[in-house]
Amino acid sequence: MTTPLLTGLHHLTAVSADAPGNHRFYTQALGMRLVKRTVNQDDTSAYHLFYADGQASPGSDLTFFDWPVGPERRGGNSVTRTGLRVSGAAGLEWWAGRLREFGVSHGGVSERDGRAVLDFEDPEGQRLSLVDDGGTGEGHPWERSPVPPERQIRGLGPVEMTVPVLRPTEAVLTGVMGMRRARGHGTADGEVHVYEMGEGGGPAAELHVAVRPDLAPARPGAGGVHHVAFRTPDEAQYRAWAERLSALRVQNSGPVDRHYFRSLYFREPGGVLFEIATDGPGFAVDEPMEALGERLALPPFLEARRASIEAGLKPI
Repeated sequence: MTTPLLTGLHHLTAVSADAPGNHRFYTQALGMRLVKRTVNQDDTSAYHLFYADGQASPGSDLTFFDWPVGPERRGGNSVTRTGLRVSGAAGLEWWAGRLREFGVSHGGVSERDGRAVLDFEDPEGQRLSLVDDGGTGEGHPWERSPVPPERQIRGLGPVEMTVPVLRPTEAVLTGVMGMRRARGHGTADGEVHVYEMGEGGGPAAELHVAVRPDLAPARPGAGGVHHVAFRTPDEAQYRAWAERLSALRVQNSGPVDRHYFRSLYFREPGGVLFEIATDGPGFAVDEPMEALGERLALPPFLEARRASIEAGLKPI
């Protein structure tokens, strides 16, 4: 059986309990573009906010469900750090200064896995890293960002998850999803194993797996991650993924139409929720590119409920 394509990271969805504060931080401090202001399609009382690059490119989306929950209890069996790519190690010093201006503490510029990184947290404790991608991968600046074009966040990657045991997770990553084990690197807490996708890998196409048997499972909450999604290019590859998961008896959601992309969901053995998502049709399917995120966008099946949905959402 031929393994369908995964070309890299598609998006990462996290949890916020403060949509207005979340919006301020990601658009003002980090200078990302709000490219879709919509709701969780399974819980329309919650916003689903998508931040991305200037063209709302697949692979640049950091998204949030807005739920009235307490903070995440950190632990294993979860996504534990999200990389945001920038171009050039010198730019990380600029970012260190900008974060200080916004009152955001950070660990200073350091090196991890051969790349310059700057670790910090958002106001709710979401663990993030600015990562020098060496200019690899796509980058599409947003002309209305408060961050200069050459310093803007270019996209996601890498993403780190933490599990208690490597082997079952690795079996899914390599045997089911067709990722390649690229290398490993040590940290103060133990070994991290790097898996790559696509032809060339690189930070936009890497999943890092930390092994921490000493950690209790994380308890979901604000500042935590809900799921991580991987890119597949088109409908044909998406259908092939649906068939492959079923043939390999991987319990999954079956095809789900999210209007902006098509999705498949399943949990890997360590408990982390994975999604496979198509690159298209994209966020401009129901709004002009130049006006993305400026109004509440609803998929067609929710449009008849617009008035009641809007009444239940707080302004951001």
